[in-house]
Amino acid sequence: MRRIIIDTNFYVAFKKREAAAIVTLKKADYIAVNTIVFGELLAGFRCGTKEKRNREELDLFLDSPRVNFLSIDDGTAEFYAQIFAQLKQKGNPIPTNDLWLAASAMQHGLALATYDGHFDNISGLLLADRLL
Repeated sequence: MRRIIIDTNFYVAFKKREAAAIVTLKKADYIAVNTIVFGELLAGFRCGTKEKRNREELDLFLDSPRVNFLSIDDGTAEFYAQIFAQLKQKGNPIPTNDLWLAASAMQHGLALATYDGHFDNISGLLLADRLL
């Protein structure tokens, strides 16, 4: 079974009909969106000119039986702290929201679908592009 969690930039690529994003989503049995990505998407919609349409499309995506919403909890915070310390030791910090996304992926044993290269610096994080 192919289980992934998506980054904000991955959802945007999917909405732009980028082939690699579409293929990855078609192959996934389980697709997760977490609180952080949801917030980033809503903020982007709010700052744009098509907020209502974008929100309706996101709601349709989230209503898919393969798509699951993951909240941030104390377990996620434990993974966040682990990743933060690991990256600080390496001298490779990444944006805070991306730390939360990686923590959520690791907590739930999901591969991360993203276009950000800085996730390569996180030991133990499975990336969806490595599964293709």
